[in-house]
Formats: sequence, structure tokens, C-alpha cells
Amino acid sequence: MGAIMLQGTGSDVGKSVLVAGLCRALVRRGYRVRPFKPQNMSNNAAVTTDGGEIGRAQALQAIACGVPLHTDMNPVLLKPQADRTSQLIVHGQVRGTLGSGNYRAARGQLLGAVLESYARLKAQCDIGVVEGAGSPAEINLRAGDIANMGFARAANVPVILVGDIDRGGVIAAVVGTRAVIDPEDAAMIRGFLINKFRGDPSLFEDGYAQIESLSGWRGMGVVPWLDAVARLPSEDAVVLDRRSFSADAPLVIACPVLPRISNFDDLDPLKLEPTVDLRMIGPGQPIPAEAALVILPGSKATIADMRAMVAQQWDIDIRAHHRRGGAVLGICGGYQMLGKTISDPDGVEGPAGAIEGLGLLDVNTVLSGAKTLEAVRGRALDAAFDGYEMHMGRTDGPDCAQPFALLDGQPDGAISRDGRVMGSYVHGLLASTALRDALLRRLGGQSAGEDYDHSVEDALDEIATLLEIHADIDAMIALATG
Repeated sequence: MGAIMLQGTGSDVGKSVLVAGLCRALVRRGYRVRPFKPQNMSNNAAVTTDGGEIGRAQALQAIACGVPLHTDMNPVLLKPQADRTSQLIVHGQVRGTLGSGNYRAARGQLLGAVLESYARLKAQCDIGVVEGAGSPAEINLRAGDIANMGFARAANVPVILVGDIDRGGVIAAVVGTRAVIDPEDAAMIRGFLINKFRGDPSLFEDGYAQIESLSGWRGMGVVPWLDAVARLPSEDAVVLDRRSFSADAPLVIACPVLPRISNFDDLDPLKLEPTVDLRMIGPGQPIPAEAALVILPGSKATIADMRAMVAQQWDIDIRAHHRRGGAVLGICGGYQMLGKTISDPDGVEGPAGAIEGLGLLDVNTVLSGAKTLEAVRGRALDAAFDGYEMHMGRTDGPDCAQPFALLDGQPDGAISRDGRVMGSYVHGLLASTALRDALLRRLGGQSAGEDYDHSVEDALDEIATLLEIHADIDAMIALATG
């Protein structure tokens, strides 16, 4: 097996998408390819075929490779629960909760688990495409690192450094990385890629040559701004700050962005609907009175997010929305918030305690027990769907007598007596064209009928094609297999 690793000059430079696009390009050339990310930090995750969970980006990269999702693709996953604590997932399973200080001390011990997963993947493919996390220029984090150069050197994987020209200062970002990192780390970097270029690339020829001269690294291409990225599942919460409203769309759907929001890629299929104006509502903004539907997505810390909802007075807005005849859909943690109470007696998601929910569903939730991680299929609103469950706790109450969905005949979720408040533990519901259409029809609209999975596949192909044009994939293959 050969391998190549993409690291970045910083976070959000586009590494995840470039890895996915490169995976698809290599598959189209006939290689067996696997994605790998030693350590990820994200509250957007996906359930794997071996009964665990990995970051959403690695799930997308597995789709790009045309292979089933597996926990070895992302052996260490951190899911932030509070400002200084994260749930630690190792090989797809919860290992405990770590604070920022003790994780820095513990992460070096996780390198063995990372290398075990990497070794298993090596046996399955011709080329592995590895994604770093953050940046190797964060030299304050270098000791015990398993995400960037710590892994690259332990596994002897050559690195290409990705710089984001859209944010500005890309020459300094690439050359500055060379200046601050350890010389032995710098020797692992064999080239650089410039990402997110807008306009005429010939205007950057001098800058590109200067980076080559000052860094001593070979340029591997200038990748244009990839419009197709908008059709891919969201991974990082940073994208939620880039709200864009479709002013001409008649059907307003609002989603409050809570501090520990998770798996908000559940909403991505709504981007395919030209009649939907999906609004991500940030702090200080009211829930729009004209909304036909409010969606409460998942949460990594449901009680803490419920407190945040009250602090933002979104609880008042949502109850008023319901009194006006509006609909509400809660998914996973959002479903739990719709009930009367949420209790965490064992401190599963933070300090032990309880809180009142919105009270729009006559149900109560207790957070306890093992984490449910499984792919499911079923029917809801008379439409079939495939999805997955990823939650801790149990929700019960009178409204569960009218379940939202049936999963292989077993009830899931609840619907209020008036039929306008719905909750479910299933993620991925809206990827079903039939279910999306059924939901929009309840709101007075209808789906355009576009298949979400096909849209993702088309976007990956489009990105792979552009990489073939603008990046030196032959040189990357030579590095990986040389």
C-alpha cells in the first residue's frame, strides 16, 4: 500500500473536501482507495457497518471510495460537550470524557490505537489518503501529536500542505509553516496545494513561484473555488456562520443554532428544494414569525443546549410559533427538547441534573445506559427511509403511542395530539426523497424530487474532475507509491 497525507496551514482550508475529491479521482483511475484521519474533532458523525461511529468527513470520503464506512477510517474522534470537555471515541466506541488538559497528556497513548487501524486499512487498498487536523504549524501542540506530523512520521507518510487563498495571506501561511515547524517535520512535506482560488489563476503565477522558492516545496496545483462543495454533507459547525437565505422561496424552515448542535447535516437535503428557504438562526436572532416549520437538530449536550435555548428566548418563539399553527420537528437531541423533562442522573452529557423541556410533546427523557449506534430503515409519514440512530437515553410518554416512525415494525419517536409536533431519534430522514416530499406537503409545498444521494455522488465526481485538471495527481500518486 502507498499513502499520502493532506495537512493544512490552518483549520477549514478545505482538507476534507480535497481528500474526498482525491479519493474519487483515484478510484476512477482504478485504484483501491481508503480514507483515514487519525484524530478528528466533530459533533457530526456517522454510524459504521461495524457498529461504531466516525466523523462525517470520513463517512463522505468512504462514499467517495465506494466502500462501507468503518471505524478504522477515524480511530480517534473527539465530540465536544462543553468548552473544555469532549467525549472520547476510540475505534468507534465511547471511552470516556476528557478535559482539554488531560487529553493533551493522554493523546500520545492513543497513537497505538491509531497505528492499529492504519495497519488494517493498509491491507485493504492500493493507496490510502490521509487527512490531518488543524495545522502542523500549531507547534505548541506538537508534543504527543497524533493528528499531523506525529502520525506522518510514525507511519512514514509523505505530506502535501494545503493553503487557503480565499482567506488571504496564503504565501505567509505556507512559507511560515516551513519556518516554524521542526526540520524533521518539514522534511515530511513534499509539496503544497493552493485551494479555493477565485478568478484567473495566471494572476497568481508569481506568488506560486515565490512559495516554491521560499519553501523549497514543489507546487502541486491551484484548485479553484469548488461550487459543488455546497452539495456535500456539512461536517464542521464553522459552516453554520455562513447563512444564506433563499429570499424567493415561499416555504421558510428555521433551525436555531445551539452551542452543541450535532449532526446538522440532517438538514442538508433541504438545499435541494427550490421552494425552501432554510434559515440557520444564530444567537441574538429571533425565530422568524413566517416560518412554516422549526427543526431542532441533534445536540451533544441536550440539557446545556436547552438552557441556551431559554437564554436566547427561542423557547418563547417556538411555543408562539406552535400556537400560531406552525409545525415543529425534533431530531435526536431536538426530540428530547420537545418533551416535558430531560434528566441526566448519571452525568452522561455533563453535570448530573434535570431541566424542563419545551413541553410540546407529552414525553420525558432520561439520559443513561449504553450508546445506541445502528443503521435503521423504516417508514414515517407513509414514506420509506434509511437512516441511523446515535444517542444515549430513552424517551417515554403518552405521545409515544402515536409514533413518528416504524423501524422494522418497532415504534420510534412521537407525534403530538394536534399532529403538528413530531420527534424522532433517527438521523438521515430527510435524505429520503419520499419522506421529504411528505413533510413538505404537510406544510403546503412539495419536493422537487431530486435524489440526495445522487446529488452527493455527482458533486464528488465534479470535484474529482476539477482536481484532475488543476492538481498534479500523477505527482501525488508517485509520492504515495514511491
